[in-house]
Amino acid sequence: MRPEAPFGRRAAAMITPFTAGGALDTEGTARLAVHLVDRGGCDALVLNATTGESQTTTDAEKDAVVRAVVEAVGDRATVIAGVGTSDTRHTVALARAAQSAGAHALLVVTPYYSRPTQEAIVHHLATVADATELPVMLYDIPARTGAGTELTADSLRRLAEHPRIRAVKDCAYDLHKSALVMSGTDLAYYSGCDELNLPLFALGATGYVSTVANVAGRQVRAVLDAVDAGDLAAATRLHHHLLPLIDAVMMEVPGTVAVKALFEAAGLPGGPVRGPLLPAGAELTGRLVDGLKGALAPVS
Repeated sequence: MRPEAPFGRRAAAMITPFTAGGALDTEGTARLAVHLVDRGGCDALVLNATTGESQTTTDAEKDAVVRAVVEAVGDRATVIAGVGTSDTRHTVALARAAQSAGAHALLVVTPYYSRPTQEAIVHHLATVADATELPVMLYDIPARTGAGTELTADSLRRLAEHPRIRAVKDCAYDLHKSALVMSGTDLAYYSGCDELNLPLFALGATGYVSTVANVAGRQVRAVLDAVDAGDLAAATRLHHHLLPLIDAVMMEVPGTVAVKALFEAAGLPGGPVRGPLLPAGAELTGRLVDGLKGALAPVS
């Protein structure tokens, strides 16, 4: 039996749509949220995080994104607002703003650049969890936050004692640590790396926060459904079927770039990426489209 799913189980790490001129597209944001829930099979949406270009959106834009999505999907999906920054005071302010905007939960990344100690990281995350009444999903992604910022198993055990810290979005690429924490705490684990969804499910993960679910939500969900049904052979087959798309979306350019290229090709809300990101070229877009067509084809 899988652990409790405090944030749903099938979350898309949603892009932030912009207009052709680069402004926030709130109408497109709402349409995309509905699309991901109604057609993509998602029961949760993570906003204003890595795939949502949080580093280049303003606080006001982040607030507008949360409000647009909450209004669009209501209680049909858990709306999780990314609020992490390298500044504790700023993160607390974003957390409180997300609660006021109607978010159902928070995603908080470990603080980056200043290279805080584990004690400081734990203090930062607990301070943010204390700032609102919303449940918190920790975001462990040392490849983006820098060497030494990964949450150790001991730090995760300490944070698990906080009543509002309920889950981890796991992008640490450390399956041994993940298994230790899952076996020793009540934290719900969500795979944050599409290529590791199946291994983490096998270890007991609750669900996923997926970039690929922006474009192939039902196919990503099918792997989890097969695991739930106890059919590991089918889950493996479905996971292997998705790997070319996962490789195309996640391994050559940032996932945001790849997803927005596919959305442009499909006529879905997305718009340009913001600098320093650059848009995908024609050759990459062609490979992405081929990868998506393959993923959407029936599994042999």
